[in-house]
Amino acid sequence: QMQLAESGGDSVAAGGSLSLSCSNSGQSYRYVYWAWFRQAPGADLEAVATFYTGNGGIRVSDSVKGRFTISQDNVKNPMYLHMTNLKPEDTAMYSCAAAINRPKSPFSPDDYRYWGQGTQVTVSP
Repeated sequence: QMQLAESGGDSVAAGGSLSLSCSNSGQSYRYVYWAWFRQAPGADLEAVATFYTGNGGIRVSDSVKGRFTISQDNVKNPMYLHMTNLKPEDTAMYSCAAAINRPKSPFSPDDYRYWGQGTQVTVSP
């Protein structure tokens, strides 16, 4: 079992940067499909970025492309979401998720078994 916990959420002004981290205190796996999702009040859960440790493959949603990236140095280190040029519309609760089995759809939250509790990001105009 993986046990995920996010940190790094904060309140920032538009144009600022933040890095969120996702730590795993449970079982470590060499091959993991990682993802960051976010949910703004009244909105659906939205996939932000995904990362597969097997080949380093990264996918980023169009809404954050060029501004956000996802990374992990090695399987024992936290997984990060680096966010730059933040906009008020990026305000949301950000959650990391992980799957051991290949997701049918990398951007579908239903395909991820392990989740953290979330960390709040607030971007002021």
